Amino acid sequence: MKVPFLDLKPQYRRIEAALKPRFEEIMAAGAFIGGPEVEAFEAEFAAFCETKYCVGVSSGTDALRFALLACGIGPGDEVITVPHTFIATTEAITQAGARPVFVDVDPATSTLDPGRLEEAITPRTRAVIPVHLYGRPADMAPILEIAGRRNLLVIEDACQAHGARYRGKRAGSMGQAGCFSFYPGKNLGAFGDAGALVTDDPEIARRARMLREHGQSRKYYHDTEGYTGRLDALQAAVLRLKLAFLEEGNRARRENARRYDERLADIPGLSVIPDGDQDVEPVYHLYVVFVDDREGLQEHLSRSGVGTGLHYPLPLHLQRAYAGMGHRRGDFPVSEHLADRLLSLPMYPEISPAEIDYVVSCIRSFQEGRA
Repeated sequence: MKVPFLDLKPQYRRIEAALKPRFEEIMAAGAFIGGPEVEAFEAEFAAFCETKYCVGVSSGTDALRFALLACGIGPGDEVITVPHTFIATTEAITQAGARPVFVDVDPATSTLDPGRLEEAITPRTRAVIPVHLYGRPADMAPILEIAGRRNLLVIEDACQAHGARYRGKRAGSMGQAGCFSFYPGKNLGAFGDAGALVTDDPEIARRARMLREHGQSRKYYHDTEGYTGRLDALQAAVLRLKLAFLEEGNRARRENARRYDERLADIPGLSVIPDGDQDVEPVYHLYVVFVDDREGLQEHLSRSGVGTGLHYPLPLHLQRAYAGMGHRRGDFPVSEHLADRLLSLPMYPEISPAEIDYVVSCIRSFQEGRA
């Protein structure tokens, strides 16, 4: 049996009939940048996230950067985040002119450890970016409490958490702003790069709209320098059609995760992130397991026809791009331990029970052979 790591073709087939006439309407109108299609998506995604405003942009990285800049973050400021995430989180910080400061993750959740947050705060700290990793929200209550007490902004990196909830609240709706990527493989994916930030603050939304449009308050009137960071109408059309199926897809992901959980539970030398937290409703953008011989298992699965991924095998503090920060191995031991052992298994709404069972049987044969 062949089981791909990700198969996007079923999602395309589901919207194919509706998509073609929508594209033809956009092309006939000649409204490719902004316009009614983008505005409609922004209204629909804001409603989905249970926020007042949504600003469509060209990528999740732009969403993070524009959120920081719209909140007034800049040179001389420090922004706390985690080393166990994709580099876009920290790129946005440095590209806003600020300095990233790392806090290790909780070994039980792979998200920011609130118990380590306060010790990282300095007089220069302006904001915290908790990352809702793998589709699981960070432990937001203590993060928000500390941030409120220390007068810090909270910008949620929700790029992997479309539709997730924490204590009933949508990911992206709890801080000053929430940032999303619509990269094709995400739970809500475009047909290319796209992103959005959501907020309840009208001033943050206003500034973000200016930043995505070269700093324009109106055409050819520039209040500041900005960027080319707009969402185009064709991508907005794709996102509007796929948004209608997002809740259903997330439910399917949770069912798939439960099947994995049940069948992996007794396999020796393997662990998963426990899903017993009543505060959290994850959406399983990724399903990640932790094993000692990660490379051996990945090779065995590949030979068996099973695709896998690595998210993320080298923490940011050890990346060459951040060598100037002076970190070394041992500085963030939890992130390092997880990075050495993680392996992402096939996960998408349309994966079949039989395919999950086959993946698990391949894992079992390898792990029991090592025991």
